[in-house]
Amino acid sequence: METGPQGTILFFTVGRTDYGFDVFSRQLLPSISATDRRLTDGISVNFNAQFNDDELNPSIVFVSERNGSPRIYHIAAGAGIPKPLPHSGDTTLFVDRPIVRNRRLYFVSAHEKPNLPFQSWSALYSVEDYESPTAFPRRLTPPGAVDYSPALSRSGDFIAVASYGSRPWGGEFQELQTDIVVFRGSDPEKRAVVCERGGWPSWSGDSAIFFHRQAEDGWWSVFRVEFSPDNFLDLVSIPTRVTPPGVHCFTPAAMHDGGSRIAVATRRKGSKYRHIEIFDLESGEFSPVTEPVNPNSHHYNPFVSLDSKFLGYHRFRGESGPGETTIPRLDPVASPIKDLRMVRIAGAFPAFSPGGDLVAFNPGFGGLRVVKSDGSKEWTLVKDRTSFGNSWSPTERHVIYTSMGPIFASTDTTVQIARVTFDPRDLGSEATTTSQEVVPSEVKILTRTDTGNNAFPSCSPDGKFVVFRSGRSGYKNLYVVDAVEGEHDDDGSVRQLTEGKCIDTMPSWSPRGDLIAFSSNRHNPSNTEAFSIYVIRPDGSDLRRIHVADGDADRERINHVCFSRDGEWLLFTANLGGVTVEPVSAPNQFQPYGDLYVMRLDGSGLRRLTWNGYENGTPAWHPKSDCVEMKLGDLHLGEGVGDKLTGQFDEPLWISCDI
Repeated sequence: METGPQGTILFFTVGRTDYGFDVFSRQLLPSISATDRRLTDGISVNFNAQFNDDELNPSIVFVSERNGSPRIYHIAAGAGIPKPLPHSGDTTLFVDRPIVRNRRLYFVSAHEKPNLPFQSWSALYSVEDYESPTAFPRRLTPPGAVDYSPALSRSGDFIAVASYGSRPWGGEFQELQTDIVVFRGSDPEKRAVVCERGGWPSWSGDSAIFFHRQAEDGWWSVFRVEFSPDNFLDLVSIPTRVTPPGVHCFTPAAMHDGGSRIAVATRRKGSKYRHIEIFDLESGEFSPVTEPVNPNSHHYNPFVSLDSKFLGYHRFRGESGPGETTIPRLDPVASPIKDLRMVRIAGAFPAFSPGGDLVAFNPGFGGLRVVKSDGSKEWTLVKDRTSFGNSWSPTERHVIYTSMGPIFASTDTTVQIARVTFDPRDLGSEATTTSQEVVPSEVKILTRTDTGNNAFPSCSPDGKFVVFRSGRSGYKNLYVVDAVEGEHDDDGSVRQLTEGKCIDTMPSWSPRGDLIAFSSNRHNPSNTEAFSIYVIRPDGSDLRRIHVADGDADRERINHVCFSRDGEWLLFTANLGGVTVEPVSAPNQFQPYGDLYVMRLDGSGLRRLTWNGYENGTPAWHPKSDCVEMKLGDLHLGEGVGDKLTGQFDEPLWISCDI
């Protein structure tokens, strides 16, 4: 019987482990309260909330990842335990932007695969009664269309979304080329584009919509478009810029007071933090909300109660408040495949030891650490030295290969392949929670300093050779070197495996030893943004491309390829599912379209593994299938196990105030 992918996958997500988001609110009337009030419970990350419309029983709905994937939760004011809503996790591993109005729940989900690659799965759904376990989600987005960031008018009759419609995703992620589209909730098939190019709509009553986009002068700004319920299908409106240049303004939330005020997230010159402010359209003045109280924290995605008395947002919960205060070394993630387990690790480029009981990884590319595969104990092998791209020798428990030098550097920048050895007896059996214990290690450089950029080593199954990427020819190709002796002055110590005026990178040696998989743009060397999967035999023969996407395969951006333990499956990151959320509404992600996929070696059986607004990458597949296999129930996930959670993450690096 043919079996699907099995085992356990470890992977890294950019910034996610440092978020520590909770939802907070501030009272606005009769005046802005001096402090904010936490509405969620400090477990996992909690974000993108909305107040419900029941004034007698005030509450919020929000997204939380506490059970391994984004799900919608409901919590009443003053209550301590959030309640998961039915349907938000039954058929989907991604939900976002929930809204409850007249007991009806609206939310974005990504559980229906589109017909074409490079298209987002995000679409809008509604449930008639948000607490009913029998109500069935209804898709409001037309087949083949993509909708983000829903907003309801004051009456609840109209819905606005940021939409691609049926247009394909162009590959952009800094500003999505979406339009503001409006339709009646009772008749979602009759849709109208009320404004081209805009995102994150917010209603003022039923007569105006605020939204954000990047203005011609480079500043992200809030715009307003008028709306007429009587003839909206024929309406052509010219948007008016609301916020001035000189300050970035995102993710508006309109006050329900006649459209004279909006809450916005801002970025200002001289500050690296995102804050919430209230902008008065009549006076043209901003009133700071979060900066006076928490100046050194980012605040995201404001939302306003229907009576305009309360303003909410999410931010890092703080280091001293109740809730989780440490970063879990290992964090289980929901998997769409029954026999495949998935675990997020708090570091990049995980690599399993031969027995699968240890994992090497890079903490923020700042060194090399080893953690037990149950997360209970951690050691530092290399400290204060940039390292990335690890490979554990399949035959030696005490040997790890890594790259040392700047990441994302040019071909002639000195980056070297290093062989790191240590004594496994120094890894004491006594479990502690510190990651500061430094284990003695020896670092042997295997490549010459005059050979430029050498990175991403992968060791052969017999432990004798290492394949790596090098820029020594002026182009980044693959080379093979002795795993112990390394490179000598004579030319015969290193063998060139691939050649060409292209980029061949991130090789992975098959556990069977017969193939090496890697990412390359050799099908179109002039495009340094598109990479596909190639395989080659270790002797340099049988080089071939494995096509993943149907149709426009040259748009593939595939990286971090690795093999399953039986060599039958490939695991990789790809842009096949487009962008799942508006990237400007979240912290920095270098490639927010990066999701994990698996596929058979012959190109069949493609399955998507992750859905979120993050960049997921650098995966590793557990090497064992016996009793050493990772068991999610045995992971040490308790409070106090891991580094301190400090909320240190970046705003999108492509947002600049130097305009």
